[in-house]
Amino acid sequence: MDRKDVLSTLRIHSPDVLIVGGGINGIGTFRDLALQGVDVLLVEQNDFCSGASSASSHMAHGGIRYLENGEFGLVREAVQERNRMIENAPHLVRPLPTVIPIFKTFSGLFNAPLKFLRLLDQPAERGALVIKIGLMLYDAYTRRQGTVPAHKFISRKESLERFPGLNPAIEYTATYYDGQILSPERLAIELLLDAEAEGSHADAVNYVALSGIQAGKAVLTDSLTGQEFTVAPRLIINAAGPWIDPVNASLGLDRHYIGGTKGSHIVLDNPELCRAIGENEFFFENKDGRIVLIFPFHGKIIVGTTDIPVESADSVRCTDGEIDYFIDLVSHVFPNIRVKREQIVFRFAGVRPLEYSTAKTTGQISRDHSIHEDQLGTIPVYSLVGGKWTSFRAFSEQVTDKALEFLGLERKSDTKQLAIGGGHNYPKSQEAKTQMIRATAHAGNLEETRAAALFERYGTRALTVAKYLAAISDRPLNSRPDWTQREVEFLVEHEKVAHLDDMLLRRSTLAWLGEASLPLVQELAGILAPSLGWNSQQEQSEIQRTVEILKVGHGVAL
Repeated sequence: MDRKDVLSTLRIHSPDVLIVGGGINGIGTFRDLALQGVDVLLVEQNDFCSGASSASSHMAHGGIRYLENGEFGLVREAVQERNRMIENAPHLVRPLPTVIPIFKTFSGLFNAPLKFLRLLDQPAERGALVIKIGLMLYDAYTRRQGTVPAHKFISRKESLERFPGLNPAIEYTATYYDGQILSPERLAIELLLDAEAEGSHADAVNYVALSGIQAGKAVLTDSLTGQEFTVAPRLIINAAGPWIDPVNASLGLDRHYIGGTKGSHIVLDNPELCRAIGENEFFFENKDGRIVLIFPFHGKIIVGTTDIPVESADSVRCTDGEIDYFIDLVSHVFPNIRVKREQIVFRFAGVRPLEYSTAKTTGQISRDHSIHEDQLGTIPVYSLVGGKWTSFRAFSEQVTDKALEFLGLERKSDTKQLAIGGGHNYPKSQEAKTQMIRATAHAGNLEETRAAALFERYGTRALTVAKYLAAISDRPLNSRPDWTQREVEFLVEHEKVAHLDDMLLRRSTLAWLGEASLPLVQELAGILAPSLGWNSQQEQSEIQRTVEILKVGHGVAL
């Protein structure tokens, strides 16, 4: 059903389960419940994957640093889930070689155990021996699955030969493997579409907020029309991430579950730094003890991240002070590579929905996940606290099992080996990929280079996109010839686009890569207007809205 039909149905039918929040935990749970045949509705007050889930470091990782906190169970689960993401969504999650520059040999040897025992807030700089022990433990979890290679240590001489721009003060580098999420937003929307494909019992709508409780029913408000609806679910799942406490407050539940921290990143267009790191992430301890990263991102570089306690998730921004911090951390590892502010093409920030903690440092706050249960009259409310992108499937499975028990239902299917979106029937070999690209080109009457670009963006869904493109005449965009009008229309028609910024920020990586020019924004608005029923005034309003979002939220001036 389309958006209008879903909202009309709510006037006469209430779902058994209402999920509030369209981030990765909410969407993952939505998919799992849909697979079990549960009557479920997901509502998101903004666009899907537009909050904390959109501000991640784009990593699928086991969390090697959590070993130091003694969170072995969390690491074991995260490593398994990282491998499953690589296998189930190979078009969007790929193995990433990760390099650790090491400046000391024995440093931290006695501090690490004290931190493990909670007798020390922050250890001394981690030296080669401590890192070696950690990587051996990490490999012990990873090698059982065989998805990525074991770690390797190389000497200073070999390291500088391999990475000539590295700080010559290093003593070693270590390389191990984690995973990179090429577009968290696309992964989230494909999960959501897979869920809805299970049948009419599963629906998701964006720009609909839970605004309160009335006579024991949940009041939903559509921000696009201002209309209100009431539903009477048997179960409410609060998956609002950093906004869990405010959502509970709207239900009349005074709770303090979240103690989030802000994480910011910048995206750089710095060809010299791109060449210096190649296809590798650089993951290291900065001078202040903070674990930070530099890694490749579609020809650009992401640098992050900070870990700053915040009281509210509203209006967090990447500040000038954080940018100074990022520029400085690059110089710590690559001292001869100059990073300039004008090379920043995008910045982003979000709040990690961590459980409230009295830990003295943010690094000590657990990244694990938990379900907090409250009661709203006869309706249970499950608050999904904490978690991380990598372990969303496992967390969703736990929530779904708890919900099924309450509903008196049995699990019908499992998600451990279930492909996601364009990962379905993904070709395993290069020859098979070539055949898939040729089939896509044939289906859409396209050049193979164009078919290859679609395959890169959508995985095996490229075949469906190509057939849509071929149905009527198409044309390249004037401002982006590698995109076409029909491709944009496909995303609007099939992926729940409601605003212009949905297209630039979450259905594509155009804005993230510094490619959101004013002519492109105007051209996209002209394509979206007839599809979404905008008049000329609404079209101009959408352009102004998007320009403001990019400027204020992401430091992009058009």
